[in-house]
Amino acid sequence: MSDRAALLKGIRAWLVFFVVCLVLSGATAFPLVHELRWTEDLLRALSVPEHLPALTDWIERVRQGLDAADSDYPFLLYGTDWLAFAHLVIATAFWGPYRDPVRNIWVVELGMIACAGIVPLALICGPIRGIPFWWSVIDMSFGVLGVIPLHIVRKRIKRLEALTANPVPSPAPGPHVPPAPAA
Repeated sequence: MSDRAALLKGIRAWLVFFVVCLVLSGATAFPLVHELRWTEDLLRALSVPEHLPALTDWIERVRQGLDAADSDYPFLLYGTDWLAFAHLVIATAFWGPYRDPVRNIWVVELGMIACAGIVPLALICGPIRGIPFWWSVIDMSFGVLGVIPLHIVRKRIKRLEALTANPVPSPAPGPHVPPAPAA
């Protein structure tokens, strides 16, 4: 396998990994009410309240808020439906770099900027919304962890670009040998 083919294969594998994570992250925003109930039940079954009461209290508070919104103001949850949809739309943008990485490197770079933007968003909006700092750290980890595969992809795309710009010259043709005369 050529260097170019190997780089392209690696770029595509990392992009698929990133897109799958992005889609799963977004898809979890649809069933929030049920997820929080399941999470709370799981934490109790695992005796987590005894060891991490702050986590359990926070999950219970969020679940109560979602239950109230779901029962009295279900239109508020429409915002999380749009959040999920945005994740899915962003994931489709990565088809461009999958198809033609060099030409569409800007999508990867935009993804890296978005990952970096998670940190100030969590640090600013978290306290405004009354989110515990440790939860904001979890949110920030999505940006920190998300930028890793994108950084790897960007580096590989740059190497692919260099290979494409400076292709390995083919060996010079040998001396010209005229065709044999027709008999």
